[in-house]
Amino acid sequence: MLDCMTAGSVMKRLDLAINDRVGILDIPKLKEKYKAGECISYFRMQKDYSGTEKCGNDTPKNTGETLYLGSTSSELYMCAYQKNYEQYVKNGTEIDDTEIKNRFEIRMKNERAYYAVVDLLTYRDAKRTAFSIINHYVRFVDREDDKPKSQWKTNDDWAWFVGENREPIRLTTKPEPYTLQKALHWLQRQVAPTIKMVQALDRENHTTILKDMIEQAELKDKHKHLLQLEKSTIEERIDTAVPQENDGIF
Repeated sequence: MLDCMTAGSVMKRLDLAINDRVGILDIPKLKEKYKAGECISYFRMQKDYSGTEKCGNDTPKNTGETLYLGSTSSELYMCAYQKNYEQYVKNGTEIDDTEIKNRFEIRMKNERAYYAVVDLLTYRDAKRTAFSIINHYVRFVDREDDKPKSQWKTNDDWAWFVGENREPIRLTTKPEPYTLQKALHWLQRQVAPTIKMVQALDRENHTTILKDMIEQAELKDKHKHLLQLEKSTIEERIDTAVPQENDGIF
């Protein structure tokens, strides 16, 4: 993914899947809680399916429960379904013997996929990224009629699934100040290993690939602004914020 980002690729689609191997998720119960209004979510739409498929003797075969959170045509939606029933129908695997009981998927497109990849590359922790997205966009709760809905207690089973104290993240553009510290942090984490490799290749092959790339690179306005800012005094830095169109992620 880092190579793709470095090459300027466009992130069209990214799915993150969480496999529930012990049955923590109760999909039918989640569907009931959503219908009962016991879900706090940014999503405006929800769909649920109770699948059946006819087998050889025309006896309906249960293909499991599915819950969609969000519109399937949007840039971000989530899907929880009973993977063990799916495997039973597809492969004939006994429900109790299926390794994965349930699966929770986060399906992202375009900008949402891009910012998920940025988080993955920053922290190198897929679990953190996945559950942080879930925690930001959806929370199942237990009804407490004497309190505002926003203060209802998180459902115990849901809390067990998502984990406690995981930081929520949003997947939309939110410009941040462009600073030297941010630039150096990004350079160290994302680019320095590649630079070191190219340096080694140049020494080995007596080439000047890295030098040529640096000489051909063009500074953007935000880079020029930062250079000017670093040369200035504290007094001169007052009211010298980077224009909004020039800040944000590299």
